[in-house]
Amino acid sequence: MSEGNAELRTFLRTRRARLAPEQVGLVARPGIRRVPGLRREEVARLAGMSTDYYIRLERGRDLNVSESVLRAVARALRLDETERIHLFTLARLRRSRSGPPPMPAQHVRSGLLQTLNALTEVPALVIGRRCDVLATNPLARALFSDFDALPRPERNLVRFLFLDPAARDLYADWPEAARGGVAGLHLYAGRNPHDAELAELVDELAGRDADFRRWWADNDVQRHSHGTFRLRHPIVGEVALHYEALAHTTDPEQFLGLYTAEPGSSSERALRLLARAVR
Repeated sequence: MSEGNAELRTFLRTRRARLAPEQVGLVARPGIRRVPGLRREEVARLAGMSTDYYIRLERGRDLNVSESVLRAVARALRLDETERIHLFTLARLRRSRSGPPPMPAQHVRSGLLQTLNALTEVPALVIGRRCDVLATNPLARALFSDFDALPRPERNLVRFLFLDPAARDLYADWPEAARGGVAGLHLYAGRNPHDAELAELVDELAGRDADFRRWWADNDVQRHSHGTFRLRHPIVGEVALHYEALAHTTDPEQFLGLYTAEPGSSSERALRLLARAVR
């Protein structure tokens, strides 16, 4: 059984565990249900397949699963678009007999670094694999943390969220931000199950933080393309920000994160004040 199929098994199990029969139009049979959520035979019925086939799929057996079958399972489990893509990714994973090739180190192009530092009024970061922080501009370092001052293995957004005590004070809704970080890391893990550095990061966070262990076991996935959040900054106070993640054209595992405030708002004034302080 491959690692990828083990991940598929866990993902399917956690997705059906969150659904009650009544949510999907089924009448629950009387008696005590031994497992939370839907039974495997109920998922199979909703997806229009045999129970035996679905059980083999969920147990991680190597099946030649068609797209129509995966779409039916996604509908049965009420998956959103990100979860559906994640399901397809996990179902297509295969282990190479020779093992995965080593992942090349990521580098930030000099032109992108120049662009980053030219953004004096906008916090900006370049994020790579595993939510590693590859580069920051001065305003981002003042707003979040001076990642450049950390040893390279510690420059990671999810690691910052869970292991830096300042992060819990900085984020006005820390649980939401932290769970989102875990879900983004899980999405990456689905595409890169053989990433040794990811395994080390997950082991470290799971060993040191109970919240991370619990949320990692949930197997939630989330794509961070844009959104809003609030910070309680120790210098400029509360700041409400919108972020956009712009994908790198030549490296799909690298993106530029930009953080802006509503024009004319107190948050915009706070960002400007912080920008003046770091010049």
